[in-house]
Amino acid sequence: MDLLKAFHHEISKLAPGSAQPFYLVAVSGGVDSVVLCNLFQQSRINYAIAHCNFQLRGDESERDEAFVRSLAAKYSREIFVQKFDTGKYASENRLSTQVAARALRYAWFRSLLSDKGTPGFIVTAHHADDNIETVVMNFFRGTGLKGLAGMDRHFQQVFRPMLDFRKKDILAYAKNHALEFVEDSSNASSNYTRNYFRNELLPALQQVFPEAEENILRNIQRLNEAQMVYEEAIAPKQRKLIEVRGDEEHIPVLKLKQFQPLRTMVWEIIKTKGFSAAQTDEVIRLLDAGNGSYIESDDYRILLNRKWLILSPKPGQDPGAIFLVESTDRNVHFEGKQLAIQPIHVDASFSIPGSQQVACVDAKELQFPLMLRRWKTGDYFYPLGMKKKKKLSRFFIDQKLSRIQKENAWVLESNKRIVWVLGYRIDDRFKLTKATSKAIRFSLED
Repeated sequence: MDLLKAFHHEISKLAPGSAQPFYLVAVSGGVDSVVLCNLFQQSRINYAIAHCNFQLRGDESERDEAFVRSLAAKYSREIFVQKFDTGKYASENRLSTQVAARALRYAWFRSLLSDKGTPGFIVTAHHADDNIETVVMNFFRGTGLKGLAGMDRHFQQVFRPMLDFRKKDILAYAKNHALEFVEDSSNASSNYTRNYFRNELLPALQQVFPEAEENILRNIQRLNEAQMVYEEAIAPKQRKLIEVRGDEEHIPVLKLKQFQPLRTMVWEIIKTKGFSAAQTDEVIRLLDAGNGSYIESDDYRILLNRKWLILSPKPGQDPGAIFLVESTDRNVHFEGKQLAIQPIHVDASFSIPGSQQVACVDAKELQFPLMLRRWKTGDYFYPLGMKKKKKLSRFFIDQKLSRIQKENAWVLESNKRIVWVLGYRIDDRFKLTKATSKAIRFSLED
């Protein structure tokens, strides 16, 4: 294979015409990324180098960083280097080392592109042999059609121009161009999942089926074509089924249960939310479970709320977060929302707004600073119109709030008294009366 010609072909498909976007090339120092870097250099395309030092291999990690820095200097290219405490991050987030490293590097790559402020792509050196390993691993983990179709050549900001290149061709290119590169000693170990498939399982398969890898690549091509047909058929039905409400997706249970094949639709709904293929059956069982039942992935929750399935991001905020509201404040930002504060004069022309997102309370009853926080067990207040106190937990049940809505409920507090359950009800003790001349208007805004 003529790698340079094939590379030009992929670049031209991504960015046709003379205007070229910015390319951030991920370079580890291994042969794959060194060849990728050289292809950019030979093509005279504007690019910069990004290197992650995961600090997992001691002196070898420092050696890799030094090598990539020297490569950037040789090619006169801008370089970005970031050191990560990968072991600590993996431990704190209960992730494998490989998953933690992936999360860290892509988050950093995207932040670099964002800082550039110009259209651009993260370019990685994934190749055909990587794709074979990925598909086989996905098969054994459990996956849908998409997982068997392999890596995307271009997905969002990530571009993989070498996805058709075989490893042997990459090694031949490096040899022919006398390219220096570094070897990662951990690649020889089969302790990592991918290394086990690369070093043990695939060679064993080839002893029985010598054409196994070429057959897998042909299957990937066929399944990619099947995936296109599949998505054209399933996407319109999925859009009709799902109601998007803010950052939540609401799905009517009865409509979902009528869909055939049910397992296919459920997997299409949950696959981008961090759920595994094995959890598809759990979601199907959830359709007939008791109200309030739920299952979770690392980032999302699926909750059965009466006749609806509700998919929502899991609350990741600090439940103990507190925001103080001073008498001089006019806007307080908290957890992606904003509380607008406006002193108002109450006269005969004044009328109380009907929106639950607005609360008008008697200014003389407030003692600043106020406290804005999430509700907690044991909280109570006197709902407007009532003379008896009520626990918030009971109030939420009466309001028929879902588990997710309850978790995201906030209160405004004055001297240990709840003034307003944001978006729901003010406390009767702070209501406007005939004697009220000055009030405070609180508005909840996204």
